[in-house]
This record gives sequence, structure tokens and C-alpha cells, in this order.
Amino acid sequence: MASATKQTPVKDTSNNSVRVEIFDQAYNLRGSDPEYILKLAEYVDSKMRAVSEQTHTVDTARLAVLAALNIADEYHLLKRKSDNGGSEYRQRAQHLAHALDEVLEDKRRAG
Repeated sequence: MASATKQTPVKDTSNNSVRVEIFDQAYNLRGSDPEYILKLAEYVDSKMRAVSEQTHTVDTARLAVLAALNIADEYHLLKRKSDNGGSEYRQRAQHLAHALDEVLEDKRRAG
């Protein structure tokens, strides 16, 4: 099995596509940022290779689905963490705003 190597994006300026390789298959992908597309392709390639090593599956379509499930799991865990963290910050900000309102009200009464 070939190991993942650092790819150099090959940009086709005639149709704004970038040639990348994912799990030993070449793809021409369109996008405005070739480096970002390359980064995504390398990530997907690494996930497919990791799943391949863990499952010993040779069916590329099955590997792609299992890699997609792994990526979706990562995404949802990060989203949940971000959503929970966001609500914690909102609660803290509301508490601090309330405390500030109390201090300002006390100063207004005293002044």
C-alpha cells in the first residue's frame, strides 16, 4: 500500500481546477483556493488510509463511506463542543453584564 506523500497542486487555469490524488485516484477539483483544496484532499486521503489499515477493506467505495463517517463524527463532536462552549460564554457574558449594570446603578444612586 502506498503511503501518503506531500502533493503539489496542479492548477488548470482554463477551468479553475486543481489536480489532487486521494487514495491513489486522481481528481480534478474546482475551487478558488488550490492550497485549501489540496489540504482537504490530503485529509480525506489520510482518513481513507487510516480506515484501510484498521479494517483491511479493499473496497474503495466502502472505505470512502467509512472515512466520511469518521469525518462526520469529528465534525459533530467539534460542533457540539463549540455549541456548548458558546452557551457557556453567553451565560458568563450575561452574568458579567448584570453585575456591571448593578455597579453602574449603585454609582448612579450614590452620585
